[in-house]
Amino acid sequence: MKSNRVIVTSLSFLVLLTTIGFFVPRQVLAHCDGMDGPVVRAAQKALETGNVNPVFIWVQKKDEGEIKTAFQKTLAVRKWNPQAKELADMYFFETLVRIHRAGEGAPYTGLEPAGRDLGPAIPAADKAVESGKVDALLKLLSDTVQAEVRERFKHVMGRKKYQADDVEAGREFIEAYAAFVEHVERIFEATKGPAEGHSRGSTETGGT
Repeated sequence: MKSNRVIVTSLSFLVLLTTIGFFVPRQVLAHCDGMDGPVVRAAQKALETGNVNPVFIWVQKKDEGEIKTAFQKTLAVRKWNPQAKELADMYFFETLVRIHRAGEGAPYTGLEPAGRDLGPAIPAADKAVESGKVDALLKLLSDTVQAEVRERFKHVMGRKKYQADDVEAGREFIEAYAAFVEHVERIFEATKGPAEGHSRGSTETGGT
């Protein structure tokens, strides 16, 4: 009887695995949702080594039990055959990323394929952490910020000299000036506070 229960449980688990990918809406989010992102890479390493502990850093302590249960089920099912292994691994990836996102207060809409265009900043930040060298990242940020500020400053200065009686031209200058100051302030404030989406319990929708 015990072996029959195990078979039924495993079959139910496989049914769950086969439905995961078909009912989850897809959209591009932050890079933790990617198949080549850091969360999935950690999950892959855990499955290869049989050690679940390293993935716990991606979830809150209260969620460790759920992750451990999913990990044990995945290890059991992935031994059956290559197809079962693929489905079981995907189940674990989905579970880990979903719980990681929930811990950030961010929505989960499924895993994104590897090789997405994440822009220059995220890959540069990852490379800096991996290599221990931040110079290239700092140059990228500095060049980008300076180019944008210079362009906005040029826009303001182009509207600064207007006739005192030309009210419309004056309003155009004020609009450009206000946008410029607001942009500079946002940059300054962004350098002081924590990045959105990376503090536990955050209610924003970005995430890692």
